[in-house]
Order: sequence, then structure tokens, then C-alpha cells
Amino acid sequence: MSLERFFNQAVSSWMSAEGPDSEIVLSSRIRLARNFESNKFPTVFSHEEAKVIIDTMEDILIKSPIEKFDKMELLKMDEMQPLQKRVLVEKHLISPQLAEDSPHGAVLLTENEEVSIMINEEDHIRIQCLFPGLQIAEALQAANEIDDWLENHIHYAFDEKYGYLTSCPTNVGTGLRASVMMHLPGLILTQQINRIIPAIHQLGLVVRGIYGEGSEALGNIFQISNQITLGKSEEDICRDLKGVASQLISQERSAREALRKTSNIQLEDRVFRSLGVLSNSRIIESKEAARCLSDVRLGIDMGYITNMPKTILNELMILTQPGFLQQYAGGPLRPHERDIRRAALIRDRIKMENEK
Repeated sequence: MSLERFFNQAVSSWMSAEGPDSEIVLSSRIRLARNFESNKFPTVFSHEEAKVIIDTMEDILIKSPIEKFDKMELLKMDEMQPLQKRVLVEKHLISPQLAEDSPHGAVLLTENEEVSIMINEEDHIRIQCLFPGLQIAEALQAANEIDDWLENHIHYAFDEKYGYLTSCPTNVGTGLRASVMMHLPGLILTQQINRIIPAIHQLGLVVRGIYGEGSEALGNIFQISNQITLGKSEEDICRDLKGVASQLISQERSAREALRKTSNIQLEDRVFRSLGVLSNSRIIESKEAARCLSDVRLGIDMGYITNMPKTILNELMILTQPGFLQQYAGGPLRPHERDIRRAALIRDRIKMENEK
């Protein structure tokens, strides 16, 4: 398999597949943080010590591949161009920290990109499983199977009282971060989101933007994840998150129906105006593109638009990010040049759909 596939193909298989409640929940993610027992943590280790971790992981992969999952490829950060790393961030396959602050890092990726194992990020190992729709339990099961596979070869840093030991105290315990990525335009348009977010925080969960901590909720897409890893079991954390996600799904559906009843023609007008902008713009900035794509996806979900697939939001939200635009261009682009290419790419994609 060519490694260029990871950089040139916009939509991972987990994003293009249908999952439970996928009109609202784009994906479910489980991440497990683990560290080697006898090695310094990444916050203090040397280049040579970092290389030992990568070599160990590569040796495990070669000598004892995990059969249930797709073949894995090892990508080393110091062998990749900045644009290539940025593309992997935009596809949610690695974290911004691994791309920007971990020159001695690496990632193991399965061919379908449902599984990524980040090496030498904030911790020695971060196992990540991404599933379409609301499939938190399924993603947890997959992550645990990979965790068990690695634990057959690695002695983890573990304390009987505190659980798995991690670089950041907030991850001590299970080392688990569970999250769902949700498209919530109805709650935005009905102005309910501002009262809902504080209530979610009170339940020990956190709401972030599309690329996690410090990012914006572009295109009305939010990530909801757990804050607490100590004192709760993995199953409890995932059950609590699924409960909140299920409530948000119900509230979002109710908000959409309320909009249909009270503002149907205005909503339909908004959807088709956004479709017109995307279909005809010659220059479009990323924020405007995200907003219009959100409107179009809402229009698809509510039956106003019938000739486009739901996955067009997933695809174009990734394709129109700066890294992908520059990857396709073959090099760096100035912001204005990116806006022109973004508009052209969206026009071409919509035209292709209309011609089917």
C-alpha cells in the first residue's frame, strides 16, 4: 500500500460509512493513553530514548501483527513534510501536538484509518479508534483488543491505587478519553446551545470544536468528551457519554422539527442560498465554507436536498482544510490562493454530484 494514500484520500472509511444516528453523530472515538513501565515519559526523555520506543513498537508490529485489524503502516514524524502531517491532523488521525511538538514521534495507521496508534506524543502510546455514528461501546471494544495485544509485549506503567500512569495527571486512572463528534445546527439556530453546554460541563464532560481543545466549532460541529478518568471505570465513562449524546440527539431532532414547523420556508431558503454560494463562489473562506456546508448537510438530512449524499459534509470539511488544499496544489499557498482553490474544489465536487 502506498503511504501517499493516507495523504491524498480525503475521507477515511469510518467517515464515509453509515453508522447509528449518523445524521447527527458523525463519529465516535476512543483514545487510551499508555506508557512503558521502565522508560522516561515523553516530557523528559531524550531523542535516543524516544527512538527505543518507536523501534519497540515497530518490532512488535513486524513480529506479532494483530490479525483482526487491517494491516498497519508506521509513519515517522521526522520523515514527513509539514503539509503531510497537517493533512493527518485534518483527518483526525493524529493530534496537533504530535504533528507540531513531537519530532521524535510516529503513528501506526490501519489501511481503513479506523485505528491509529500515536507514539511519543504526550505519552508513549495513544491508541485511537474511530467509528462512524454513535458507536462508543464498539470503539471501546476495538481499543481494548489493541490494548490487550500491546500488553502481551509491553509492561505498562501502572499503579494498583491510581491505575495507568500518564504524563498529564488528568489522564491518570483508565487513561481513557471517549468522545463523539456531533453536527448540531438545530440547537444553534434555535439558540439552545448556550444553555446546554454549561449543563454538559456540570456532568463532567467537556464541549470543544471540531479539532479538539482550543479549536472552533466550525460548521456547527462539536466534540463532546469526558474530563474525568480517575475513579470511574471505562464502561461507566462510556455509558455517561452515550447518555448525554443520546439526549443531545433527541434535542437536536426536536429543534429541527420545531424549525420545520415554525420557520420552514426560511430554513429551506437558508439551505438553498448556502447551496448556491457553494455552487457558484469563486472565492470562499474556510469559515463561510463550513457554515454553508453545515446548512447543506442539514438540508440533506431534512429532505430539502435529495440528490446529494450525507457524507458530502464529511468529505468537503476535510478537503477544504488548508493542509489538503496545499497538498493537492503541490506546495504552500497564500490565504487568498487557498480561498480560490477551496471555491473551485467545492464547485467541482457539487457539479460531479449533480451529473450522476
